[in-house]
Amino acid sequence: MTATRILLRAIALALLSLPLAGAAAASCGDPATPIARIQGAGDHSPMAGQTVTVEAILSQDSRHQGGFQGFYLQQADHQTDSDPRTSEALFVYTRRSLGEIGDRLRITGTVKEFHGLTELVGIKAMTRCGREPVPAPIVLTLPWPQPPETLENMRVRFEQPLTVIDSHNLGRYGELTLARTDQVNATEYLEPGPSAQLATERQRLQRVVLDDGHRQQQPRPVPWPPGGLTADNTVRAGDRFGQLVGVLDFRFGDWRLQPQATPELLPANPRQPPPARPEQPHLRLVTLNLANYFNGDGDGQGFPTSRGASSQADYEHQHQRILAALRAPDPDILALTELENDGYGVASSVADLAEALGPSWRVVTTPGADGQDEIRTALLYRSDRVQTSGPAERLTSGLFRHRGRPPVTQVFHAKNGDTGVRITALHLKSKSCRGATGADQDQQDGQGCYNDRRVRAAEAIVHWLSELPAPDNLAGTLVTGDLNAYAREAPLKVFRSAGFTSMVHQLQPCDARTCPQYTYRYKGARGSLDYALASGSLQPRILTAATWLLNADEPRALAYDGPLDVTSALPWRSSDHNPVITDIRL
Repeated sequence: MTATRILLRAIALALLSLPLAGAAAASCGDPATPIARIQGAGDHSPMAGQTVTVEAILSQDSRHQGGFQGFYLQQADHQTDSDPRTSEALFVYTRRSLGEIGDRLRITGTVKEFHGLTELVGIKAMTRCGREPVPAPIVLTLPWPQPPETLENMRVRFEQPLTVIDSHNLGRYGELTLARTDQVNATEYLEPGPSAQLATERQRLQRVVLDDGHRQQQPRPVPWPPGGLTADNTVRAGDRFGQLVGVLDFRFGDWRLQPQATPELLPANPRQPPPARPEQPHLRLVTLNLANYFNGDGDGQGFPTSRGASSQADYEHQHQRILAALRAPDPDILALTELENDGYGVASSVADLAEALGPSWRVVTTPGADGQDEIRTALLYRSDRVQTSGPAERLTSGLFRHRGRPPVTQVFHAKNGDTGVRITALHLKSKSCRGATGADQDQQDGQGCYNDRRVRAAEAIVHWLSELPAPDNLAGTLVTGDLNAYAREAPLKVFRSAGFTSMVHQLQPCDARTCPQYTYRYKGARGSLDYALASGSLQPRILTAATWLLNADEPRALAYDGPLDVTSALPWRSSDHNPVITDIRL
């Protein structure tokens, strides 16, 4: 053997004795840092910033296109520390392609806390050490049986189906919020105060987000429901998902399930038609917040509008959807909020809507007295079924002199009847905190911002109604519209003290577990912001008071201005509020 060949052989033997490219410095099976020690018993790793070597099982892969650029690594079941305070898994952030689910990997990298998620980054070496059973999922229920931090990045399985309570981010991020049962806004059934605040906080802690395993925005198709979200294939709040198995992940401030397989959708809140009309002679009132119905300049120009449609095409889509929603219950009177405040001319939004509803529809007009807000309330009626009695009135003094949406009131009676009913449409200040100062700031009692203004507005409306002349044969007064307050909040107390009763709540009582009638969903909790409040004399004449679960349960991605190209004139998600339907025997 020549000297050259001897030298080459020596070099080859030396190379074979070195770790393989990308391997950890030590061999498979050698001592490694337990993942539980890296995770620690607190919210953050006690080893953040340190370089460690771990050896565990690749339990779920997220290196696919659009994924989280890494995978989940969990300690083998026979190597856990059996301490319930510590998680047994990590997220490994890497673009390396080595390994698949069920591979035992030995990895050297640096521990990092990334916005609350414990990761291994800066991977220096990675070796495949054979195959091993994937750790069994931990069986969970909600409410959480233990702090979710103790299960971070681990495989879990929810024992029971979970209920969809929020789809706000479905179209944008491909996620749904789930809970054990549907959740009711605390001040819908509890008095405002510390107990309501505590109930709200407890609800927020008992949720999990069903994610889609992707990091990109605007996923297409929208992943839920299975098969992709469309106008005819929806997932509604109240529906349930079973077979929820995957990794418990923490991203963007929420605990998330990254499913290992498509869970099973269990429809529990199907779309329903509006309530049937009673057989007795009556007038049907439909109350609806139109979610900023603006028609530009009424001549196909003036878009984007300040609060509504961004184009003529969007407006036409919104217009057709609203028409479908308003026609379906077959109303005699409409009490509407969030219409453009642009007068009553032929090009106005309200005239546009009345013309489209049909030749018999009329608008209750109060020219020059609709307030200075961009939006207003409105009353419309079918002149072939209903007649007005006396002039319409708006409250434009006091609190409503320079701001707010002045309420409008009109007495109606059936076409061939003598008994009248006064319908008052209102829209109180929202809970948004923009510009709130002093008493209008959030008082941390569950009622949000501007509660003081809503209370003062309610008091002004009650006083105004008490001073209006009562015509002969007046059966009573119905106050209806968007109060931006839940059933137990202070503005409703003002009306209750004046003898007005929420007929929806009287006919369909609400408590912490069951609240069958609601008009709005906010951050996963449902409740009523829109009401039919009957005076004492009118209450015996209320035949029906119900909400049609038309809009609030549907994903906002299906709205006219949502990310999906839904152009069919369906009533679903025509607004973000559900309509209130009231049948009055006259």
